[in-house]
Amino acid sequence: MKTQVKALVVGGGAIGASVAYHLAKAGWDDVVLMERDELTAGSTWHAAGLLPLFNMSYAVSHIHQYSVEFYKSLEEETGLNAGFSIVGNLRMARTQERMDEYMLYASTAETVGVPYEFLTPEQIKERWPLVNVEGLKGAIYHPTDGYINPADVTQAMAKGARQRGVEIYRKCQVDDYEWTGTDWIVRGTIMVEKGGNLVPGDEKFEIRAEHVVTCTGNHAQRTAKMLGIKMPAIPVEHQFIVTEPDPALVEYRKTHGEHPVLRDADAKWYVREERGGWILGPYERGAPACFEYGVPDSFRADLFPLDLERIEEEYMAMIERIPSTEEVGLKDDFNGPICYTPDGNPLVGPAPGLRNMWLAEGFSFGITAAGGTGYYLAQMMVDGEAEIDMASLDPKRFGQKWMTTEYAARKNEECYEHVYILHHPDEEREACRPLRTGPAYERQKSRGAQFGVVNGFERPNYFGPLDAADNFDHDARSFRRGGWWQYAVDEAKAIREGVGVVDATAFTKHIVKGPGATAFLDWFTCNKLPKTGRINLTYALTDAGTVRTEYTIVRLKDDEYYLVSAGAWHEYDQDFLIKSVQDKEAEFGRIDVQDVTTQWGVFAIAGPKSRDVLNKIIKDADPATALSNKRFPWLSARQIELGMCPVNAIRVAYTGELGWELHHPIEMQNYLFDLLEKAGAEFEMKWVGARAQNWLRQEKSYRAFGNELGRDATPLEADLPRFVDLSKEFRGKAAMEAKGVRSKCVTVLIDGPEDADPWGREALYSGDTKIGRLTSGGYSVAFGKSIGMAYVKPEFAEAGTKLKVKIRNQLWDAEITVDSPYDSKNETIRKDG
Repeated sequence: MKTQVKALVVGGGAIGASVAYHLAKAGWDDVVLMERDELTAGSTWHAAGLLPLFNMSYAVSHIHQYSVEFYKSLEEETGLNAGFSIVGNLRMARTQERMDEYMLYASTAETVGVPYEFLTPEQIKERWPLVNVEGLKGAIYHPTDGYINPADVTQAMAKGARQRGVEIYRKCQVDDYEWTGTDWIVRGTIMVEKGGNLVPGDEKFEIRAEHVVTCTGNHAQRTAKMLGIKMPAIPVEHQFIVTEPDPALVEYRKTHGEHPVLRDADAKWYVREERGGWILGPYERGAPACFEYGVPDSFRADLFPLDLERIEEEYMAMIERIPSTEEVGLKDDFNGPICYTPDGNPLVGPAPGLRNMWLAEGFSFGITAAGGTGYYLAQMMVDGEAEIDMASLDPKRFGQKWMTTEYAARKNEECYEHVYILHHPDEEREACRPLRTGPAYERQKSRGAQFGVVNGFERPNYFGPLDAADNFDHDARSFRRGGWWQYAVDEAKAIREGVGVVDATAFTKHIVKGPGATAFLDWFTCNKLPKTGRINLTYALTDAGTVRTEYTIVRLKDDEYYLVSAGAWHEYDQDFLIKSVQDKEAEFGRIDVQDVTTQWGVFAIAGPKSRDVLNKIIKDADPATALSNKRFPWLSARQIELGMCPVNAIRVAYTGELGWELHHPIEMQNYLFDLLEKAGAEFEMKWVGARAQNWLRQEKSYRAFGNELGRDATPLEADLPRFVDLSKEFRGKAAMEAKGVRSKCVTVLIDGPEDADPWGREALYSGDTKIGRLTSGGYSVAFGKSIGMAYVKPEFAEAGTKLKVKIRNQLWDAEITVDSPYDSKNETIRKDG
């Protein structure tokens, strides 16, 4: 056994085998894969092996698409047949709303290059006569989809890894990780067979690794404890059954090729062929989480008892859709653990707070994701960044400070149940809520607030009817303009025409101070630092020159700064900031970082009448001029008093109107809420949710992190040269300049359908050529039509360029407009008073 390696991959399922293979393929010639049992002994061995391309996530869609293409090449490289059956995937719909979901998904598929076609019930019956099409609205069909043998594809990747120099050690259980400051010491035990069980033997091992990747599947909780982190990867029981041969299917196969994988999403099941019979895999209600605190030592390639009553409804629905299965007996059954996360996406990337420790955990569709995960994770490790933005899969998207085992288990059960529930783009799931709330939560709720979740924190999406039932938000969701749409329109108009207030308490907030703070931040961000009392918008870049984090920086003193970033990315931003400080403190001097996110609430007041509201409650020697341009100019910060509440006020507005962010002590939030509400009454002030704010910021072409801003584009590609100071040196500068401008961010006005707006995942065309994709979408109250932001090829980025955008499977006219089409000269936001 080796005692020192470049990279140690822990876990010998499909994910681990792929990671080891792709690290070696990327050029690392000293890689070891370690498995506590036998390869595929975890969930891999009992997986159904489906390769579903259907996914709403841009990153996950790329991962799945790579896997499908990669698996086709394995036999030629390794000589092992992975059992890949390209039979197609027919995803059926019983309702128009389900078809709307498929049309929205198709937008993502189109931008990634996944082929699909829509079929009518008559076309389904013509191609596959065993399917009962009664009650169907139609289907989406993926001709390149299918299934694979999980054990075979894992062994093929393992062989490919060995051929590239990877060493694989079986029956090696990791018991401890220790970071030395330069590498990891990984200690463990050689496992032995005893009475049919796998138990620790007397022999120990120790291996040093510069990098470690954990791909431990069902054992993720044990891994998390050893690393001292929290990881919401907990398995849920998944059942599937195998039938005896179906005579009708056997007869069909005499004259036809293999039947496609069938999915009846509204009935919550998938079905595929298996040796003349069928495999039925349901996603039922009530499937329990398991192994919340670790896998028992006695559990190996084992299964749980089948609970047929739990899946009776789905079984009967299969018989309804494939009538020939009614007389077919059951041949085999499986009920095994499949790992989930609260949002269904895996945890892929650097571990929180740790160096050179990489996670690849929480895969509910592990066979589909294995190939692509290995490919893109290897890029992150070897090259510094992947070619696609992997932030949506980052392990730090679930907060270490608030995420618990109970939360993860209950949310994972919900996620399992939601595999086939309609995935509305305005979806907000209900389990474990409310969890994190600001003091004004109950006040907002009594005003009709319908909440979304940001980093576990409840935030108003919009304010609905005051007498709404608890399920109003659920009933209001849609793939088109939902029941919430008019409320958001009214809120957006209030800010454009009068005054509105947005609760932005969820913002991430840090204080950075100390003798080295200025030099550090000057290197860490790409824009000039503001003068004391002023603010600046800036970006922290990756070493690859792409956008890692967006900051509003307020300079409080010469060596003290207040950093504000997106609320959804709290620990993602914090981890990067702290690690960067640790890397540079010896060079720049002492730097203190303080997380003050939960100490300060934020109300953002904006609109032409916002100054009028604040003038009524500000306490100042000359209240009439306290908020004037002379005393409080745009892009400045001041400490003011509103009634009895001390406020750190920042003159900036994400909505692009005259406005201020009012950063206040969190314990005084209700007092300030009531004060603002009373003062704003005569001006018909509205409380405004995140959806209206999202529309308004697009009218100003304000980029959003996670949409227009991310690790796949530089700030120059985001068309933000005014926020980049090329006269100084900063992190990622050389890499940014070397990349040039591969694509460019633009704002698009769209003459779309009367009952729908884009969601920010649609393809853009020039003639028949796909030239870009939307990254944001919505409705513009200023222009009375749909709006979106997009990345297009540079030659198509000029204002006035006519394009087409695909919405609900139709092409609609679109035109690239000037940057900041609403108030492009910023006259409104600078309004004096």
